[in-house]
Amino acid sequence: MPRTWRVGTLSYTTRSLATLYAWLLWGDFAWQLKDRTGPIVQVALGVNQASDFVTALFMVSVPAVISMTLGPLIGVWSDRHRSRWGRRIPFLLVTTPIAGLALAGVACSPWLGGTVHAALGGSPTSQSTTIMITMGIFWLIFELATVTANTVFGALINDVVPRELIGRFYGLFRVVSIGVGIGLFYFVMGHSKEHFQFILVTISAVYVLGFMLMCLKVREGSYPDPDALADSPGLVATLRGYIRDCFAHPFYRTVFIFMALAVTAFIPVNLFMVFAAQSFGLTLTDYGRCMAAMFAVSFVLAYPLGWMADRFHAARVGLGCLAAYALVTGLGFLVVNGPVSFAVLLFGHGLLSVCYNTGVSALGQMLFPREHFAQFAAAATFMSSLFGIVVSPLVGLALDQLGRDYRFIFGLSSLLALAALLVGSRLYRQFRQHGGPDHYVPPV
Repeated sequence: MPRTWRVGTLSYTTRSLATLYAWLLWGDFAWQLKDRTGPIVQVALGVNQASDFVTALFMVSVPAVISMTLGPLIGVWSDRHRSRWGRRIPFLLVTTPIAGLALAGVACSPWLGGTVHAALGGSPTSQSTTIMITMGIFWLIFELATVTANTVFGALINDVVPRELIGRFYGLFRVVSIGVGIGLFYFVMGHSKEHFQFILVTISAVYVLGFMLMCLKVREGSYPDPDALADSPGLVATLRGYIRDCFAHPFYRTVFIFMALAVTAFIPVNLFMVFAAQSFGLTLTDYGRCMAAMFAVSFVLAYPLGWMADRFHAARVGLGCLAAYALVTGLGFLVVNGPVSFAVLLFGHGLLSVCYNTGVSALGQMLFPREHFAQFAAAATFMSSLFGIVVSPLVGLALDQLGRDYRFIFGLSSLLALAALLVGSRLYRQFRQHGGPDHYVPPV
């Protein structure tokens, strides 16, 4: 008899599971193209003379504020939503074209901002400010749509992919993500300064067409009915219930803080590595090739890391990667002094951060309650966003005051990784108290 897998009301044979994987991975390809535009947008900010503080606000703080305010609401709404298309797909169908158009708007901001500035009779010296404001408006719209989709996309995977295969599935997801990274960094990054408008518009078109097609091809199952509307509490009571459900239990608080610290540990290097590369003597082409080489190694490791997450648990894999990352970035702060040492440290940072993100891709699916996954995932994003809002502008301000000495980004990342390790060790002890890798039951 052919083997079958079940997820709620959904049942898969090997063939239908392969079809599901194919469409989800195609959607992830389009998603990753859109999601890896950050370095290209950073280049556009540099072209328009943005400071490190403005870059930090633009790339981290604004998305983080949106995630904090919008993510939890979308998570609860999606968990309770019921339609003929499911509870996740409708949100993705609405937000995908909005994000695509907004990204195209970011690409066209130099022309649009210049046109508006000329129409208002502004002076040539302040034109870059008008361009930055225009870019900021489109980036705000882009992030509003992206945060909504990000909250729901992970929940869709939770709803349709069998739990016993979730680690390996995310390993495949990371293969796609890393493959996109290789292509963008090796072939595109070196041309981003002169052609970022064309690159961003092209990515926008591929994202909209590709992701919309995935939404139309993936089928959700049936879900238990949410509480009757007549019995639903008001807004204040709903928010209180959300906070109680997600934050009252000490185990989930520890999970959220660990995830937030770990994500924050990568911010100093990730946020400024394009500028740091140039300050240490790397061209954008050399920087792109270094990152492509790192992604090539990560590509080979992605599926084995997913298997390790299923076999040994994502928490263990993540803690091991963080320990190695803290060591490498700590050494980086002490030894980086030129293009060669920076390239080596950049490779180590990239490889270990990708390994961490791959290893813990399914951590939320392994720890959060399935039926309320979106709201717990949004709570984790809320905490990560809060940490990002605080850390990223402080790093930007510090670098501006230090004369943009980018050696310090490695030291800051190392300290944050050590803090995440301390919280992670506490998380793992609590995890074992609730059943550990073999018998874990989400606490209530």
